[in-house]
Amino acid sequence: MNNQIFFFFYNFSHQSIFFDKVIYFFADTLPYITVLAAIIFLLFHTEVISLKTTVNKDGMWNSFKVFKQKWKEIVTVFFSGILAWIFAYILKYLIHTKRPFDAFQQVNSLFLETGFAFPSGHTTFFMALATALFFSHKKVGYVFITIAVLIGVARIMGGVHFPIDILGGFVLGIFTAYFVRFLYKKINK
Repeated sequence: MNNQIFFFFYNFSHQSIFFDKVIYFFADTLPYITVLAAIIFLLFHTEVISLKTTVNKDGMWNSFKVFKQKWKEIVTVFFSGILAWIFAYILKYLIHTKRPFDAFQQVNSLFLETGFAFPSGHTTFFMALATALFFSHKKVGYVFITIAVLIGVARIMGGVHFPIDILGGFVLGIFTAYFVRFLYKKINK
């Protein structure tokens, strides 16, 4: 079934140059934009960076004071993603799953990837990031979860991951974000 689902999505690639570029964008370029968007959201949403930066009566910059109060949220979101990514790479070396282009001669990936496939490091990182954002900001979390799903599907279409790799990444990312949230609550009690 894993192979059937893979070939269903993979068959969308190599049909047109334009669509291959769209797949490449979602699989390889969108992740960088997503990290930047998360950073910008966390900085501007929490008013760390504001056009109204002034000095308060104590002589401190207001934006620095806000940053000091909100840094925990920023660190927690990105720590969830980074820890999930580390877990993914540990599992990759323990499990040794081939990538689709290594398993099937007829699969030509749209871009180069190396290493083992399970779980997908990209989807693990972005699902952990999205889940951590979801804990604090539900609506934005849904947007980032959608982006994580798009990245995962594009990586299947691009021929670098099987669906089980993506699903494993989603599960690991969600559990890692919950684990980080649990630790954060334990430490702050």
